[in-house]
Amino acid sequence: MKKGFLTLLILLSFWATNGQKQKKDTVKTEVVNVVTKFNPEIADGKKINKNPKIKLLGKSKKKKLEYRIYAAPVASTFIPKTGAIKGISVGVKERIYNNYLATGYGNYGSPYVEAFLYKNTRFNNEYGVSAKYAASQENIRNSKLNSNFSNFKGAVFYKQVDRYFDWKVSLHAELNKYNWYGLPDLVFNTSVLNTIEEEQKYNYFKVAGDFKFHDSYIDYGKVSFSYFTDLFESKEMLANFDAKLNLPLRFLSNNLNDISVETGLEYLSGSFDRNYENTSNINYTTLTVKIFPEYKLNYAGFAIKAGLKMYGSIDTENEANNVFLFPDVFAQRSILKNYVNIYGGITGNLHTNTYKQFTEENQYVSPTLFITQTAETSNLFIGLQGKITNDISYNLKASSIKEEDKPLFLRNNSKSNGTNASINGQTLAGYEYGNSFSIYYDDVKTTSFFGEIEYDFSKKLSFSTQVQLDNYSITNAIGKWNLPSLQASFLGKYKEEKWFVTTNIFYVSERKDALYNGLFPSSFKGIQTINSFIDVNLNGGYHFNDKFSAFIRANNILNTKYQRFANFDTQGFQILGGVTYKFDF
Repeated sequence: MKKGFLTLLILLSFWATNGQKQKKDTVKTEVVNVVTKFNPEIADGKKINKNPKIKLLGKSKKKKLEYRIYAAPVASTFIPKTGAIKGISVGVKERIYNNYLATGYGNYGSPYVEAFLYKNTRFNNEYGVSAKYAASQENIRNSKLNSNFSNFKGAVFYKQVDRYFDWKVSLHAELNKYNWYGLPDLVFNTSVLNTIEEEQKYNYFKVAGDFKFHDSYIDYGKVSFSYFTDLFESKEMLANFDAKLNLPLRFLSNNLNDISVETGLEYLSGSFDRNYENTSNINYTTLTVKIFPEYKLNYAGFAIKAGLKMYGSIDTENEANNVFLFPDVFAQRSILKNYVNIYGGITGNLHTNTYKQFTEENQYVSPTLFITQTAETSNLFIGLQGKITNDISYNLKASSIKEEDKPLFLRNNSKSNGTNASINGQTLAGYEYGNSFSIYYDDVKTTSFFGEIEYDFSKKLSFSTQVQLDNYSITNAIGKWNLPSLQASFLGKYKEEKWFVTTNIFYVSERKDALYNGLFPSSFKGIQTINSFIDVNLNGGYHFNDKFSAFIRANNILNTKYQRFANFDTQGFQILGGVTYKFDF
């Protein structure tokens, strides 16, 4: 037994020794990457079992759609027509062009040129240029001084549409020439007439920027800067910044509408080389801050606007600071749907008067004006508007307006008796012969009645007429200087495929101006009455094709020698003819 066990142990030792003497194995473990083509299928995608939740801002939430009509208390009112549609006459489709050139010539040596060029691109921008020139080179019959004039207006603009807002920048220019030819009823020597330098030129430049925001609490923003000068070293600068905000109230209640707030900042600064007394120069500077909050709603069948106008005004030259608060309330209700609507309200305003504005209303003001603001302390109005038939609409309005420092045009007194052209060795300026106007400020209450009717006789022919009756209560002046008590107008339009005609008829009642006891300075002697007048105008033409047309304009067809201002006669019958060419680039 022991021999057997010993023999087995020796054999095992021998096998182990031989195993250690074998050659070392060199095979290593490797990783083999097998790459195969993979064609994904829809079933291989991981499905989303939950829908994403998107939380919107309060301003972006879906709002209930509401319809409101807020009819502004203005002269012209549009009321949509209703009724059963029996048929629609489409007619000949007229092609619309973006550009046009027009030129013409008339009696009194009157050239006329107008152009508008426009271009838009695929980059969401557009730009354009416009220009207009009109003049009269011949004098008015029996005028002792030059009475010609010329007007030029030009503008360029660029507009860009961006993701969050649209913006537009524009540049405007105006060059106007007039003459103080309205001499008073005096006998002027020829030598004096030859000495008078009656010409006046106005130059105006303005740069403006407009911003319209998308999906923002800021609705729009506007900024502008203008500069106005004349031949007598008068200067005026006006800067404006306006913005409108929409402030949501839905955090208080979902039934509340937004409050809109219009804000503005206005800076006016100007100077005149001298006053009419020729004793000193005139400077004026005002800074005005505006805040107009308003809220609109519908209640018990009324469309209501409730607002407030707040002004802060600083007059640095006169060291006067003022704060004005005016209500701005308007309400409208339908009594008989589409046929009778009643509206009314009360408002106020602070008007910034400018030299530029006065020259637009009366080109013959002297460059010696006192400039201040006008406070419209109350404007109470009530009216009816609607339709008599589907073709006849109307608007009737009564109002009572109170104004502090309302500007009135008053003729300046002459410094010459017709034989002298100088005083104390100083030559008189061209506006010092009683042929210019100053500004007379007074507190005025105006009671007005206004009526308007529009009649659409057919799709080709329409008529409209307006009548306004005013009664003035003046505080200090002895006369209602250049304020007509009755004004009326008639407008008729006819248009077919080839022909078009428009007629305008205006009526202005008597006005009053001052008479003086003697040469400047002197007191009032009485009141001069300026006669009423009717002015009939006609504008017509013929379209040869979509691009080319001819036109004729006839003004003052009755050939009446009326006066818009004291001693300033107007031209008689005027006619001008020309052509218009429309095209695209």
